Amino acid sequence: MNLQTKIPLEKRSDATLDYHSKLLLFGSCFSENIGDKLAYFKFQNHQNPFGILFHPLAIKTLIAKAISNKTYSESDVFFQNEQWHCFDAHSKLSDVSKENLIKTLNETLVATHEQLKNATHIIITFGTAWVYRFLETQNVVANCHKIPQKQFKKTLLSVEEVYNVLEVTVELIKSVNPECNIIFTVSPVRHLKDGFVENTQSKAHLVAAIHQLLKLNSNKLFYFPSYELMMDELRDYRFYNEDMVHPNPLAIQYIWERFKKVWISDSALKTMDTVEGIQKALQHKPFNANSKAHEQFLKQLEIKKEALQKEYSHIVF
Repeated sequence: MNLQTKIPLEKRSDATLDYHSKLLLFGSCFSENIGDKLAYFKFQNHQNPFGILFHPLAIKTLIAKAISNKTYSESDVFFQNEQWHCFDAHSKLSDVSKENLIKTLNETLVATHEQLKNATHIIITFGTAWVYRFLETQNVVANCHKIPQKQFKKTLLSVEEVYNVLEVTVELIKSVNPECNIIFTVSPVRHLKDGFVENTQSKAHLVAAIHQLLKLNSNKLFYFPSYELMMDELRDYRFYNEDMVHPNPLAIQYIWERFKKVWISDSALKTMDTVEGIQKALQHKPFNANSKAHEQFLKQLEIKKEALQKEYSHIVF
């Protein structure tokens, strides 16, 4: 008896990830879930330089400004609730100092430009096709920063609009890094504040636009079905957090295992086992920290760390 429908996934024969790969992740909080897994296993990766970005326009804006060497100034930030904010960035970059925020934004753009040029793989996770347009400037924002909703117009991007944004985003990336592999995915997080039907519309527009793009241009462009895995393989509320919106750690681990099956090279899987062994050993709490057994344990651990770091200089514990 089979009590689960399985999405057929096969390991890629090309473009797999290994410990020489350089990854850059953009998008919703689910991109950080995957990014945290990659960081735990010591892959070379950078996550969400401007913080969590939910919709395609926000991600395109960041990439466009990074590539065009845009410089932020005082006119690009504003004061709200005792902090300075930027509409292009998540509140985690906000600061009590206007000067510090502008400095952080500009330094992050420079770093993102370099990361875009050097990345072997870019993973982009879209959360929603709903966007908020600030009425005062008519610009679509990445984050409203708790400004009253009446100052924004909420709009659902059409499939065509999402497709056009994706097309420009890919062109921008390829203009500085033509050999980069771009993996698109849709976040399994349910945006129920938009409404149940509205959330489904939003996810449908994202999925349709991505597949339209891949159909017309499949050169180093890929899709990983994070959303579909949650909806079709994990069809149970026990896989959600208490808010019934976000996947819980078990669901994240499940989707991560499926991601590994498709995208991680066989050689990297073996190294991951070594890394995990060291990570677990580092979390070990001895009964007697002064015992000879624990001293020997620490010596063996250092030998393992040094051997791994000799092979991969970027790995630091």
